[in-house]
Amino acid sequence: MDGKNKGAEDMVKCIKLEKPGGLDRLQVAEIDDPRTPWPDEITVRIHASSLNFHDYGIVSGKSPTEDGRIPMSDGAGVVEEVGSDVTDFAVGDHVVSCFFPLWEEGPPRIADFSTTPGDGIDGYARERVTYPARAFTKAPHGYSHEEAATLTTAGLTAWRALVVDGGIKAGDTVLILGTGGVSIFALQMAKAFGASVIATSSSDEKLKRLKEMGASETINYESNPDWGSTVAEMTNGRGVDHVVEVGGPATLPQSIKACRIGGHMALIGVLTGRAGEIPTAAMMARQQVLKGLIVGSRQHQRDMVRALEVTGIRPVIDTTFPLDQIADAFRHEEAGKHFGKICLSI
Repeated sequence: MDGKNKGAEDMVKCIKLEKPGGLDRLQVAEIDDPRTPWPDEITVRIHASSLNFHDYGIVSGKSPTEDGRIPMSDGAGVVEEVGSDVTDFAVGDHVVSCFFPLWEEGPPRIADFSTTPGDGIDGYARERVTYPARAFTKAPHGYSHEEAATLTTAGLTAWRALVVDGGIKAGDTVLILGTGGVSIFALQMAKAFGASVIATSSSDEKLKRLKEMGASETINYESNPDWGSTVAEMTNGRGVDHVVEVGGPATLPQSIKACRIGGHMALIGVLTGRAGEIPTAAMMARQQVLKGLIVGSRQHQRDMVRALEVTGIRPVIDTTFPLDQIADAFRHEEAGKHFGKICLSI
């Protein structure tokens, strides 16, 4: 992705992660930005990013990356320059990054993060970037940069779980776990499609907010550890049609209880660990579909953007931190007190 030199050097503020990782190793830096776009590239002034569990894995050092990596998979901003062959974008367009820049459309084509910004390549914790045009889509009309930056990972994950893979329809019932970005987006999207939502959290205050957002039923999973059976009871013994499963091994047994015969569970997170015992006989007997997924393609993102414009869904943003307070932003995420997305203003 090397480009041609500009007439004069510009310095760009960014964040670099020093090995072996850890929030105290996130350093503010300046890098030369002498590039103009190649014919298939665009230059984007980045104005916002948002935090995800995947980003936390990188900056905490739990998922090692190269020394000096610029983190953050999500980026939103304004096109400043356009390569000669680019027809999708014009100067001044508001854009949002793609999690898998090389996955244009069709079935999944990658099983790692080698091309994911902030992991395999440098990400968006910086003021400006020149990347191929395929690394972006247009942002929803009327969205702020902070709102657009929530879509790359969390928004598209919820969209793929329910719409692309789940085929959600009016009258379905959806179970969401917790109040992170993916779960909140799933609640909003499910309601927009005419589905009902059951939601869990360990906080009664957060459960109240979920009710206010349209959840028909809520469960405190700390005071009710057998919440899967409770979900089944709430649905007259039938179970839900869809589970947006963000927890992983510690929550999946309860999700299997909560999901109907032939129902769909989207495995999108490993918040409780990367491996564990699964009651496979129970899932087999109920003939359920458990499908793992990681975000989605560029075409999925385009489709989602159009749907967001039509439905009027707006992201729920908990807190926004300036770029040089990125470590504090991740500490806020660590504390687990947030409701919705945490953003960076760049």
